[in-house]
Amino acid sequence: MLQEKTLLYDPKLDTEFQKPYVDIDEWREGAVRYHYIHGGFEGTEVRFSLYFPEKENYKGRFFQFMAPFQGHEDASQIRKGEEDKIGFAITNGAYFVESNMGGPAAVDTTIYRSSAAVAEYSRVIAAKLYGPHRPFGYVYGGSGGGFKTISCFENTNAWDGAVPYIIGSPMAIPNVFTVRAHALRILRNKLPMIADALEPGGSGDIYAGLNEEERAALEEVTKMGFPTRVWFSHEYVGLGALPLFVPVIEQVDPDYLKDFWTVPGYLGADPNSSAVRDRLQYKTVITETHLISEELLIKDDTKTGADDAWHRHKSIDISLFKPWLELKSVPAGDVYLTGTDIVFLSGEAAGSKIPLDRLEGDKAYIAEGFGIEGMLEVLEKVKPGDEIMLDNSNFIAIQTYHRHQVPSADFHVWDQFRDEHGTPLYPQRPVIIGPNITRGGAGSIQSGRFNGKMIVVAALLDESAYPWQPDWYRTKVKDELGDKESQGFRLWYMDNAMHDDQAKTADDLHLISYLGALHQAVLDVSEWVEFGIIPHESTQYSVIDGQVSVPSKANERKGIQPVVALKANVSECAIVKAGEPVDFIAEVEVPAHSGQLTFAEWSFEGETDFPVKGEFTNISGDGTIATVEAKYIFSKPGTYFPVLRVKSNRNGDVSDIYTQVQNLCRVRVIVK
Repeated sequence: MLQEKTLLYDPKLDTEFQKPYVDIDEWREGAVRYHYIHGGFEGTEVRFSLYFPEKENYKGRFFQFMAPFQGHEDASQIRKGEEDKIGFAITNGAYFVESNMGGPAAVDTTIYRSSAAVAEYSRVIAAKLYGPHRPFGYVYGGSGGGFKTISCFENTNAWDGAVPYIIGSPMAIPNVFTVRAHALRILRNKLPMIADALEPGGSGDIYAGLNEEERAALEEVTKMGFPTRVWFSHEYVGLGALPLFVPVIEQVDPDYLKDFWTVPGYLGADPNSSAVRDRLQYKTVITETHLISEELLIKDDTKTGADDAWHRHKSIDISLFKPWLELKSVPAGDVYLTGTDIVFLSGEAAGSKIPLDRLEGDKAYIAEGFGIEGMLEVLEKVKPGDEIMLDNSNFIAIQTYHRHQVPSADFHVWDQFRDEHGTPLYPQRPVIIGPNITRGGAGSIQSGRFNGKMIVVAALLDESAYPWQPDWYRTKVKDELGDKESQGFRLWYMDNAMHDDQAKTADDLHLISYLGALHQAVLDVSEWVEFGIIPHESTQYSVIDGQVSVPSKANERKGIQPVVALKANVSECAIVKAGEPVDFIAEVEVPAHSGQLTFAEWSFEGETDFPVKGEFTNISGDGTIATVEAKYIFSKPGTYFPVLRVKSNRNGDVSDIYTQVQNLCRVRVIVK
């Protein structure tokens, strides 16, 4: 233990979790064989799933996963195309633990209290299965699960180690999404140009060709921490979770949505602002309703028609529906429709609203993300002749909410909204809502105070948990541990990785999956606890104006990720004629003692399966430094972005599917 800590919660003393039960107890066969036990706690909504390895493979430990959202105790049961968390645990001698954290409605302390109770009860079952002992426990989770992981680890002693990943700060929500949405709106016609400037061989000047308003929006989102290199993925990035928080702000701060358009100091109150220019309040009339696709109609002797079928299919997944409303007229010209609501002004549905997905001709399609029960409640009242308004006012207003939520000085990215005396430049709302959202979804606010060992895994291209936020948490840990930080904490940044934690990324030609590094972190924290094996140093980095940067050399960068430096004809951008060979050479390096190189693979013309296998040459004695070379001929003119992806493994084991740590590098080739 690193420090003394007052135990805030002990599940053994919690009267709510004193009656555990088991309702499923069986062996299961799959990618791995495991003993499955399912149960819960009487008188509560808490449910858990436990997956135990065979006795001869058990190493006296468990891994407990915290999902981003509570509600599913079996969310990690392997599905096609998803990460096999259970297989990872079983293969490494651990049993796997997951709970519903109290159910979908659970908030605040129920999340970490119920999770700790499940952890402790799993030890009781493990002792029955394997004999008397106390299993070491490790909790991990990302995004919303990262908040939950930290809350669990800081507020109880149920676990010995933790690996929170892609973590935010108490000010993350909704601010990371609002500033991103603002930039997407202002820059929507310039994003391809910005993305190209950041590609290899690009100008590097993301502000070139922007007007004053566009430059200001890009500077604002950049200083708030949105990684500039992510603009290549502007179509994928989108709005994130922001639509979920528009109703929250409508409820907790309704006056903001009025003040934004009327009070000086808010963007919408300026008649010359982009907010006013892009605001849509268009009235029209419904001429016809189409609530269900034809293929979902069912035969009934007494009832016919789409509306009747809709009523009888309330259990059908919303993705099966393609509901739309035919309108008498639609707005013309270059209209900003993102975040637009269909507001019902007359008829039985008057006063209600549902989100618009898109307009196609005179058809208004309803956003599929809107819950089916809520959709039914509104749409079953809608009739031809009802008047509606297409209104994006609230969505535009929320896009600059972060300006009116200036927090304490330790959140440096808000310095752009403070004057030289630290006073906010814009009117401030009566409540800063970020910490309340964090507390409600995790049970507490991060303090940096914990017992045990922790490794944080972060992504340098994280579009949703901006990379400065793990550093913010590190300052909290350092405040608690002081010069003993290295005895209990690590922060590893993964380059060329975004927020998602799937094995298949959104764009394999730009991105790598950080899962191999995450799994290695879970194993390293367990060996740190159990055997005192010191993990590799934290990544070396700097944070300037919200942007996190790392050294270009692996042994200066540290951490555990390999580094790739690729050239085409000794340049980041080669210009050749069709049929002329291009020479590629890459210098690849793994931080000392962190692993050995295992795989190299090429994509020359945009193939996402990386069909050309590379060879490591000039390999150092410890397998950490090598060269990869290739020669390729492009037969057709065009602009290409060849990619080299490499992997490393702690033991150089090419058969270990769980801990291959990846990185990549791109170059530009212009073929004439």
